[in-house]
Amino acid sequence: MKFAPKRRGMTRALLLAACAVHLPPSRAAGASPVITLPEVDVYAADAPSLTDRSLMATRVSSKDLRQLSRGTADTTGLFSRVPGFSMWNAGGISALPVINGMADDNVATMVDGVRIQPACPNHMNPALSYITPDMVANATVIAGITPVSLGGDSLGGTVSVERRDPQFARRGKVLVTGWARGAYHSNGGGWEGSASATVANDTWSLNYSASYQARGDYHMGGGEGVVRSSLYKNVSHSVTLGYHKGNHLLAVTAGQSDTPYEGFPNAWMDMTNNRSTFVNGKYTGAFDWGTLEARGYWQRVDHVMNDLADKGGHSWDTGMPMNDRNRIAGYQIKATIPFGRHDTLRIGDSFDHQWLADWWPPLPGSMMMGPNTYQNIDDGRRDRLGNFVEWEAHPAPHVQTLLGVRSDVVMMNTGNVQPYDYVARGMSGMSTGMSGMSGMGGMSGMAVTDSNAADAFNAQNHHHTYVNFDLTALMHWDATDRLSIEGGYARKSRAPNLFELYSWGRSEMASTMIGWFGDGNGYVGNNHLQSAIAHNVSVTADWHDQARKLWELKVQPYFIYTENYINVNRLKTFSDGFALLQFANHNAQSYGVNASGHYTAWSSPKWGTGVISAKVDWVRAQDLVTHTSLYHQMPTNGFVALDETYGNWSGRAEVILVKRKSTVDVLRSEPRTPGYALLNLTASYRWKKAVFQLGLDNVLNQAAYLPLGGVALGNYIYAGRKGALLPVGLMGRSVNASVTMTF
Repeated sequence: MKFAPKRRGMTRALLLAACAVHLPPSRAAGASPVITLPEVDVYAADAPSLTDRSLMATRVSSKDLRQLSRGTADTTGLFSRVPGFSMWNAGGISALPVINGMADDNVATMVDGVRIQPACPNHMNPALSYITPDMVANATVIAGITPVSLGGDSLGGTVSVERRDPQFARRGKVLVTGWARGAYHSNGGGWEGSASATVANDTWSLNYSASYQARGDYHMGGGEGVVRSSLYKNVSHSVTLGYHKGNHLLAVTAGQSDTPYEGFPNAWMDMTNNRSTFVNGKYTGAFDWGTLEARGYWQRVDHVMNDLADKGGHSWDTGMPMNDRNRIAGYQIKATIPFGRHDTLRIGDSFDHQWLADWWPPLPGSMMMGPNTYQNIDDGRRDRLGNFVEWEAHPAPHVQTLLGVRSDVVMMNTGNVQPYDYVARGMSGMSTGMSGMSGMGGMSGMAVTDSNAADAFNAQNHHHTYVNFDLTALMHWDATDRLSIEGGYARKSRAPNLFELYSWGRSEMASTMIGWFGDGNGYVGNNHLQSAIAHNVSVTADWHDQARKLWELKVQPYFIYTENYINVNRLKTFSDGFALLQFANHNAQSYGVNASGHYTAWSSPKWGTGVISAKVDWVRAQDLVTHTSLYHQMPTNGFVALDETYGNWSGRAEVILVKRKSTVDVLRSEPRTPGYALLNLTASYRWKKAVFQLGLDNVLNQAAYLPLGGVALGNYIYAGRKGALLPVGLMGRSVNASVTMTF
């Protein structure tokens, strides 16, 4: 189709904007030879897209990205200031994101537009663990009212991070640019280093980026001792080749991420190796009829678990080895087509393939873990075909609407399995006699339990096809120049993951190796699970000054009713007090309020600029079948902060407030935690092309426990499984220093 003259003029303006000069903070306005090509989209001439300006979406500002990336090794921590966002704490670089009480697989987590599925029965390698904070250029959280073009196969919303787009030089010029950063953290003796370099002309761009992160076990505040299994090490490399011609941009990124070890203080096991190799491709083009975006990706993950030595008594080649091999591949295609002056149509198609093998090699000399390989998931497959149509309109002045429908067909299957010991088949009648033999009762009981479970599993049909659909209806109204209101409804659905469906072992040893909840309990899959369906209703009111610069107050109440929420049933209690839990569909509900705001208290050449900001989150969630709280709901929490900028100096004083956690999931024996208040201080100074930052976390060295950290199994194992089983402790005082250089 041909555009009207006004539309063509607007398109030319957008294409000129796509070639706008990108000025790093350290460069003078006339000195930069670099142009950056951001994604091009075609919107109505008088208003930006609702997918970009939605009040349900929170984009981490570039200032916050720079500040937070220098203080955290976990990319999930970049969202710590986002309303409604919290984290299930796990390994030092493997926290699981939570939006409005929905966590992990209930949240669509994307890296460079790719939905990465966990390749571990403990979810030790979530999507955000494959990109370091330094490498993130754009970070966005979208609450449950998510446009269908931005996520499917999830319930609670979307988390998206993107690397920097390729940079190109002006015509006839050659660009050489980059940066390097080093950092130190006193608590745990952490070291970080990262660097990125780009060489480009006006057509081709080549970038190399690398990062290193390592830290030992950290200490709690108040002299409460070390938190065992909190150490980690990671090394990552990536190369991006970009090509730009006219209105078209092509970028291909290949990389590798190695984690030789990462402790998990709330898990029976640790990660003793994780290697990811990936290739991602992205194309963006502008045409007379609109824009086209296409992505393709492939990733290989080889993952190994065992006990790290700091849990006590085990070396890396003993304990209980567990291996995973995961392969994912897929594509995404999205077209954006303007109609008339005010309406936009988006259509898209995607396919995601996951193949997984999860096997536990026999341990030489062990009577319990051998003589055969334990096959937990053999030839597991999860394929998802997604399609969406989304219509954005401007039916009245200051009003935007968004309607979208999405379908996701999820096909899953797996092969037959086997326990460690085939000889145990048919031994149920012998177990009583063997139980009198020293050490044999528990062994034979475990073998018979898992052999019977394997027989039962292999006798079932493992193939499943889930046909899900999502619906989003959203309206944005700029009621006045100081008030915007947005409300909507979303029907969202999620099919179970491979471990929820196919994990089959029922003995204590086998089942406690499954589960990403940090509670020490054992989990068994359910081959009859149905898709969960969440009905999200939310309204956001945004008060602000006319220029949207001096102050803002945003309040967002929400309600979520979920049919067939994937929770658990308690099957039995083991002799040590932990439980065997089976995944099951229950109805559930969640509701809460998020509030955030900022106020520019002063701004003058004499005193600089001072901004006060704050947020408060409150959520409640119940299982309507068991009438218990859903697991890991963050208690009321928030922060109050003062940011000051004066010339090349900037600083932040922040108080984090968390209420006592008293509402817990009794099915999982979730621990209660006391409330706490933490003081954090950060200061930075920019000198020429260098930025120096010094921070002090938990200034008063408060002793506290993580409300979403689970139980400290690392310390419990080290103590010989004796004494109290406490929650995981929060990190005590830490001095953080970093230096960033640009060129």
